[in-house]
Amino acid sequence: MVSHLPPDHPEVKPKKIGVLLLNLGTPDATDYWSMRRYLKEFLSDRRVIEIPRAIWWPILNLIVLTTRPKKSGAAYDKIWDMENDDSPLRVIAKEQVEKLSKRLEGHDDVVVDFGMRYGNPSTPEAIDRLKAQGCDKILLVPLYPQYAASTTATANDKAFDHLRQMRWQPAVRTAPAYFEDPAYIDAIATSITEGLENLDFKPDLVITSYHGVPKSYLMKGDPYHCQCFKTTRLVREKLGWAEDKMMVTFQSRFGPEEWLQPYTDKTLEELPSLGVKKVAILTPGFSVDCLETLEEIAMEGEEEFMEAGGEKYAYIPCLNATEPGIDVIESVVRRELQGWV
Repeated sequence: MVSHLPPDHPEVKPKKIGVLLLNLGTPDATDYWSMRRYLKEFLSDRRVIEIPRAIWWPILNLIVLTTRPKKSGAAYDKIWDMENDDSPLRVIAKEQVEKLSKRLEGHDDVVVDFGMRYGNPSTPEAIDRLKAQGCDKILLVPLYPQYAASTTATANDKAFDHLRQMRWQPAVRTAPAYFEDPAYIDAIATSITEGLENLDFKPDLVITSYHGVPKSYLMKGDPYHCQCFKTTRLVREKLGWAEDKMMVTFQSRFGPEEWLQPYTDKTLEELPSLGVKKVAILTPGFSVDCLETLEEIAMEGEEEFMEAGGEKYAYIPCLNATEPGIDVIESVVRRELQGWV
């Protein structure tokens, strides 16, 4: 069928469909320069930091990138996967690809891969790999249950920026946020039930901690805040719990600007004085355990709570590459591939 092409024409592969799982990213190592490269790419993103460039550039380059790499590297050292000599996020992302690929084995024309918005493997590299395998259609799946411009939008932006440079672009779809998807709500509820069953105490309160964003993003129309609250409400209703048994907080704030409240760290410090001495906490907005969940919440969060007078503290892991976690991704992928598969 291609006999009419000149002999030096690039090989035309059989047509396939790519599924590209997108996540935030991770540094390649924990040393100063690896951390600096990663942080510079991350904090230079105009979707993440919306401060005018003239103000932010000197702050970033003269202050943040001078002091923060060492501190962040020390934090990553605490959670680094020594067996694989890699970050947990990248290790788990590979497992997600492997397990989802097995779930889709009946579709020989579907290829699953993953890419990072910041760091490696980059989104452009992943798109090129899929294109090289013959994928003329690609489904982008940002693994952020709740939509935010600083997560979902910038993940898609990176892919679109690369597509702009391609002569032969694949057709592209983007999966929407799945904050209220029944499979996702069921999986989170199951993770809570199983997590609590493994504890030697009954928590007074279960906290759902989501990554924070500046309050100004909400005021500009970002739906993230509302979607976080809806996720927690749907999970609580699925479990049949009263409203006072579960709450929403926001973590990981950065800089002097007001962020979405209540703040996770401040809440953990205040709860013991209110008689809440036993808590379990989870991070439903993260599809994979990473620095912000393993170090900030599982480690620092416990320290803050116990120092304030708490008695029992437990972290319930992300869905990761568990069977319920892959159920969620598979549900989203199969729905969004309709008409292609």
